[in-house]
Amino acid sequence: MSINKVSILKSVDQNTFEGLKGYTSLAVIVDENTKRDCYPIVKDLLPEHLLIEVVSGEENKNLQTCQHIWHELTNAGFDRKAAVLDLGGGVIGDMGGFCASTYKRGVDFWQMPTTLLSQVDASVGGKLGIDFGKLKNHIGVFRIPDMVLVYPEFIKTLPQNELRSGFAEVIKHCLIADADHWKTVSAKPLTEQDLTTIIPHSINIKDGVVTSDPTEKGLRKILNYGHTIGHAIESYLLDIPGRKLLHGEAIAIGMIAEAYLSVKFTGLKEEELKEIQEYILSVYGKVEILESDLEHLYAYLLQDKKNSGKKLSFSLLSKIGDCTFDQFIEWNEIEEAIRYYIAL
Repeated sequence: MSINKVSILKSVDQNTFEGLKGYTSLAVIVDENTKRDCYPIVKDLLPEHLLIEVVSGEENKNLQTCQHIWHELTNAGFDRKAAVLDLGGGVIGDMGGFCASTYKRGVDFWQMPTTLLSQVDASVGGKLGIDFGKLKNHIGVFRIPDMVLVYPEFIKTLPQNELRSGFAEVIKHCLIADADHWKTVSAKPLTEQDLTTIIPHSINIKDGVVTSDPTEKGLRKILNYGHTIGHAIESYLLDIPGRKLLHGEAIAIGMIAEAYLSVKFTGLKEEELKEIQEYILSVYGKVEILESDLEHLYAYLLQDKKNSGKKLSFSLLSKIGDCTFDQFIEWNEIEEAIRYYIAL
């Protein structure tokens, strides 16, 4: 039985939020983008609530923003029978859920993801947290949302680069768990994808993995394919002017580099590597990674949460549609994989 309560909505009305009426108080967390584009759609359908606005962007997913949220809840007199609704993308979902899970040792929270990234991945599974310095999701908890409301219409408000960012997680889910769906997805450019099909498909894959391993002791690690190198690159470039990448853009690099490692260590075929990189490059293009960047990435890789001591742990493909985990790879091999991407 699924541990995630997910509802994919064709429309929203007052019945959508009926379950929120039983709480003593309700806070809705938004950023400037979802306040403008998404909040007006649900505002009058929600019970009476406190609106908490934060500044968008990964660079604001930090303790300072959490303090703002906690202050707002405290000043409004929220008790432990209150609830939080996170109306936003992955940043708001991660951070809002974390704040709800730690306020007075935990109040209920609902997720209403507004981006493709958060609808297909970030809102499902209960990984919550904030960045610490430049270390991504370094402080956090596991806690399953009390409800996830997925309204695909929100995606129409997204700029193209945000849509493309979220699509990286769709690609990842195919590569780790569904070779047939990979064939379907990789046959079309992003502009021709059927979101009504790929959103529930990705949710079902993630839900199945998370339900079998909620706290990432084993199988759930496969969801990190592309993320070990991708997170390191994303974190390193986060505050370098002109080089910041969206999450999915960095994960796209990671998936190519880690496919290269998969050929060397876990049996992925060369032709499958070529297939993966050609499609990813057709969607994301090539990002310039400099030789001088390599020396900085090792420090971020050492902080990856899958590591065992100083052993760098990866989830790698044995073939398209099948992924292994706990593959411990030396730094010189990782450098080689990143150089492979640089040389493409």
